[in-house]
Amino acid sequence: MSGTTTAAVRSRREPGAGANRWIVLVVLCVSLLLVAVDATVLHVAVPAVTEDLRPGAIELLWIVDVYPLVCASLLILFGTLGDRIGRRRVLLLGYALFGLASALAAFAGDAHMLIGARALLGVGGAMIMPATLSLLRQVFPDRRERALAIGVWSAVAAVGAAVGPLLGGFLLEHFWWGSVFLVNIPLMLVSLPVGRALLPESRGDGNGPWDVTGACMAAAGLFGSVFGVKRLGGGEPPLSVLTLVPLLAGALLLVLFVRRQRRRKHPLVDLGMFARKTFSTSVGCIVLAMLALVGLELIAAQYLQLVLGLSPLETGLRLLPLTFAAMAAGLLGSRLLQRFGPRRTVAFGFLLTAGAVLTLTVMGAQDEPPLLLGAFLLLGFGLETTLFGAYESMLSEAPAEQAGGAAAIGETSYQLGAGIGIALLGSVMNAAYAPGLASVPGVPAGASAAAGHSLGEAYAVAGRLGGERGELLRQAARHSFVQGLHVTLLVSAGLLLAGAVMALRLPRVMQCVDPEQDAAAEKPVQGGAVPAPRAVERSSRVSA
Repeated sequence: MSGTTTAAVRSRREPGAGANRWIVLVVLCVSLLLVAVDATVLHVAVPAVTEDLRPGAIELLWIVDVYPLVCASLLILFGTLGDRIGRRRVLLLGYALFGLASALAAFAGDAHMLIGARALLGVGGAMIMPATLSLLRQVFPDRRERALAIGVWSAVAAVGAAVGPLLGGFLLEHFWWGSVFLVNIPLMLVSLPVGRALLPESRGDGNGPWDVTGACMAAAGLFGSVFGVKRLGGGEPPLSVLTLVPLLAGALLLVLFVRRQRRRKHPLVDLGMFARKTFSTSVGCIVLAMLALVGLELIAAQYLQLVLGLSPLETGLRLLPLTFAAMAAGLLGSRLLQRFGPRRTVAFGFLLTAGAVLTLTVMGAQDEPPLLLGAFLLLGFGLETTLFGAYESMLSEAPAEQAGGAAAIGETSYQLGAGIGIALLGSVMNAAYAPGLASVPGVPAGASAAAGHSLGEAYAVAGRLGGERGELLRQAARHSFVQGLHVTLLVSAGLLLAGAVMALRLPRVMQCVDPEQDAAAEKPVQGGAVPAPRAVERSSRVSA
């Protein structure tokens, strides 16, 4: 048998060989959908979990937060591990762990078991998320097709985040709270064999040993940093031991991690990628976009429920246009990027989002559905346009062998930006809200101070006071909250405008040529001839 025939037979036998790349995209999007849904599906089940398992306040906080905390901490570890041992292998292991952890969470008999199961879900999510994005880099070598694939991928992520609470609410109406986890199991049982059959294996160059110590340093550093930022976002005192120590320890470990990577011959993460203007700018745009908007989304939900008096279901429905606009932006993003280039696309997304945020400053204590609808549509479209353009530019700029590490850096930047945004905008909101309740006529100083912690607490204090004093406190709290919201919106708009300025460092034109092949093509060959750059081949089949 000839060498060519042998290679062809081996290729047919390898998993994923010959799979259509668009089918591969569907499989990867289903994976991402599960992870995105699981990040929000528990929110509506918290009252049922509290009634059944009777967790303490700290235990309940860990039940909700341990999943995103563990997931964010381990993204770099598993992203770079996939570059070494195979991204498909890590993804399939993530499927198995996610299914097992879902079963443990569904049948958890106490709060500690549920916390442990949610932590395992975070580990599985950290294995799945960077693997899906890095496999897209492998499966779609043509940048134009890859841009479309990333647009679909980002639209699915937006759908998952919105579907989570709705799916959770539906399941809770018909089943017990564990069903919000149990729904993952049949999907994972299908994804494992389908993924094994269709997904291609890919890995980096594998030069040198995997830096286990560096991976653990990155995980521990990110865990401490994200934990500290989440406590700040939750309104905890900045100088408390449980906030300050993890934050400082995490920052120190990350600094030591960077120094270690710079000294190693074969680093875990090639920090040289940050020397590339497009890569570092894209990461900065992701952080700024999330910094400006995640905390704002949380405050907007409070406004809809506590100021306008909408139910949780009505609040979810009011926010749905934001999700639909984000889906549309993801699907149209490829055409926008090809026509206008990364610089104008990302800057336009920032400016559109800033315009939507400034529009929301017109909001008052009265409900204005048309205004909210228009602003949320612009907000969703602008935000997704920004994130899509930044993600696509970042992933295309990274070397193929570092795709897992680059994807992990992007996802980690997303999580850190979100955490810092909640802490920053939450602090701005509190600073603008509390002074308005310092001296409400007829209300004791102690009650005014307690009401200054949050609008929900102000309503509780007003209920205990009752009568005219309670009503005065309620009105003052609503007025102060709306004023604080306006200040927060202005700060958010300023961050978004700074993002638009940062986006000006991105390339003007979307280069649809593989940078590595282009660089290789420009090297002089024997005889001194320099061949012209070779465009990326539009393959209709996925190489194994």
